[in-house]
Amino acid sequence: MRCRSTPSRVMACSSKTRKKGSSSRSVRRSEPIAHSEVGSTMRMFSKAMIPAMAAMAALAGAPAMAEIKVGVLDFGRLMDESPQGKALIESLRSEAAAKQRELQTQATSLQGKRDKLVKDRATMTPDQVSRAEKELRDGERDLARRQQEVNDDFNARRNEEMSKLQRTLIEEVRSFSKAQNFDLVVTDGVIYATQTLDITPGVLSALQQRVSAAAPAKPATR
Repeated sequence: MRCRSTPSRVMACSSKTRKKGSSSRSVRRSEPIAHSEVGSTMRMFSKAMIPAMAAMAALAGAPAMAEIKVGVLDFGRLMDESPQGKALIESLRSEAAAKQRELQTQATSLQGKRDKLVKDRATMTPDQVSRAEKELRDGERDLARRQQEVNDDFNARRNEEMSKLQRTLIEEVRSFSKAQNFDLVVTDGVIYATQTLDITPGVLSALQQRVSAAAPAKPATR
């Protein structure tokens, strides 16, 4: 997009098709958030408008006749579709599945003891029933404790790894933007922008190339 300031107007802009890789669309969130109160919605809307307002201020303050190259980025799409993001999600899913299998094994064992108590209760002494019931209660508490620990550990690891991924993606966006001579890239608070401003495909391509370059070379076939 080419923008310039004129004496009679704060800014005059015209859209111009650039190289493929410069386009725009608003960011979608990977997880929808429901708002039950109007006040909360307005606060979120106001917060989302801050980046767009800052972008407008930057454009309006540019020297007269200066050309400004602007890009719009869908950061949520980068998180979902980048090879780094996909690899992280797959890793977290595998890790969670392994922990759940361990918990399921413990739960199955506990259920077996519960079924045995029901089956043998009529032939057991009161002391035997009391000990079996206590063992079940202890097992249920231990299972609940382990489940909570697994959830807490998983959430902490997920948040840590997601933060690392975000830093990696942000650095890639900066490198791409500098290489393509962008003056401004916005990721949120954009109500409307043409597809020609969306740099997301270009950044995704750069991320894929980075992964391909880091992959070990396949041995030559004889």
